[in-house]
Amino acid sequence: MDSVSNASVTVEISGSKESPEIPEPARSGAAGAEVLTIEDLHVEVEGHEILRGVDLVVKEGELHALMGPNGSGKSTLANAIAGNPAYRISSGRILLRGEDVSSWPADARARAGMFLAFQYPEEISGVPVSQFLRQAVSARRGTDISVLEVRVSLMEWMQRLGMDPAFASRYLNEGFSGGEKKRNEILQMAMLEPDLAILDETDSGLDVDALRIVARGIEEVRRVRPALGILLVTHYRRILEELQPDRVQVMLEGRIVESGGPELAERLDREGYEELR
Repeated sequence: MDSVSNASVTVEISGSKESPEIPEPARSGAAGAEVLTIEDLHVEVEGHEILRGVDLVVKEGELHALMGPNGSGKSTLANAIAGNPAYRISSGRILLRGEDVSSWPADARARAGMFLAFQYPEEISGVPVSQFLRQAVSARRGTDISVLEVRVSLMEWMQRLGMDPAFASRYLNEGFSGGEKKRNEILQMAMLEPDLAILDETDSGLDVDALRIVARGIEEVRRVRPALGILLVTHYRRILEELQPDRVQVMLEGRIVESGGPELAERLDREGYEELR
């Protein structure tokens, strides 16, 4: 039996996979409800402490940009939130809509409403995009979704995102350009309807035109799902010229050392990170 693990949902291509029971997260309809809460998070990788006490709150509808130089711990935080088992939480908590998910496996977090878009999406030969999304959406909703229902939703979102319908029959990420892979991640985010999306270096390797297309796709998903909370991991301000963040967080040496509005990204673009060390 072949297993495919995407940015947010583990999918069995044939047969079914028994999943752990997932407590239903608190679903507050109040404006500004916290989607992601991180409390004093410490994370180790291969015995080395990478995150050294991170606190962060992302509320409904907010887009937070997490910035910092290479090796500062940004991708470690993204993977720890999503439940990558290689990233061990030594202390602290991760809460999704008030529910402590720190000990949940990655697939349980995904089914509860987390989504992680990879910096380098994997190629999955032999698995068409449409088939993958049907399995992933079924796992997310906890019920088998018909081919027709997925097809209709897929075509609607591909039209919204300006994607060629033939894209649905191609094998997942196989032969895709960098821009196509990133647009496919945004398509997955749209279809899976998460409460929280973590976009890890979505701008990596994209030229200006591809970056604008991806940014417009993110904005379209936000327009349709205004309560979606987003944590956008990036090195550069370039994507923030296309996406207006509500908050900018700066990470250095495993800690968030400064937080501010969009003007903080502009300052970093001018002055760099050295003054914050």
